[in-house]
Amino acid sequence: MPFRRSVLAGLTALVLAPLTAFAADLPDLGGKTVVVVTENAYPPLQFVDPKSGQAIGWEYDAMNEIAKRLNFKVEYQNTSWDAMIQAVSDGQYNIGMTGITIKDDRKEKVDFSDPYMRSQQFMLVRGDESRFTDAKSFAGLKDGLVGAQPGTTPFYTAVYEVLDGNEQNPRIKLFETFGATVQALKTGDVDVVLTDGTAGKGYVDASNGALKLVGGPLGTEDFGFIFTKGSDLVAPVNAAIAALKADGTLDTLNKKWFLDYKMGE
Repeated sequence: MPFRRSVLAGLTALVLAPLTAFAADLPDLGGKTVVVVTENAYPPLQFVDPKSGQAIGWEYDAMNEIAKRLNFKVEYQNTSWDAMIQAVSDGQYNIGMTGITIKDDRKEKVDFSDPYMRSQQFMLVRGDESRFTDAKSFAGLKDGLVGAQPGTTPFYTAVYEVLDGNEQNPRIKLFETFGATVQALKTGDVDVVLTDGTAGKGYVDASNGALKLVGGPLGTEDFGFIFTKGSDLVAPVNAAIAALKADGTLDTLNKKWFLDYKMGE
């Protein structure tokens, strides 16, 4: 598991790094309020805890720590993925977070932070699925359906790496949220959902065997926070991300959410 290696690397860094590395000066934003929007449908990055009803996850912990170090107050809002990039671009929110892949075409609308995580796409299927085991065998399954959100990395991965490159392929069923695609998978309305391995692991762990990941990774992508073009928040957040990497905080979050946390327990 790749995160085990990163956690060990982070622990090593904590032992070897000089204390001065943790005392690096960061910008002080003077307690201003920053509106952060998310989807709450991408565990373990951000989701609603089924037990407490509270919104939690890796990105919440990371953003709260960034806010603490930069001295700003976070006001969280919620919207669908389909509306998020345009809403941030229009200035409705200051920052967007929901495991957003850094892509050149998206940079035309929003600014990105430096990457805070590297991820890979996998095929999420029902636990009893035996008709296919990878992208090639799924493509050969003439009636197999893919659940995806329009405009997302999983959508384009399904179109160009799993199917035939036709964005209008009738084998793709579109849903507004990632959570809705997973529910459709559980009920048999679709046969596969393309997901980042981190989110997929979260759903698998919470499914009691009802879901599993099959095949190898279908691509590598970097995640970043998004900002309104020209935002003066980008540089301070990048400085905070660098500090979180340097002192092992990101590795600690990886261990908490990808190794230790079990959804539904």
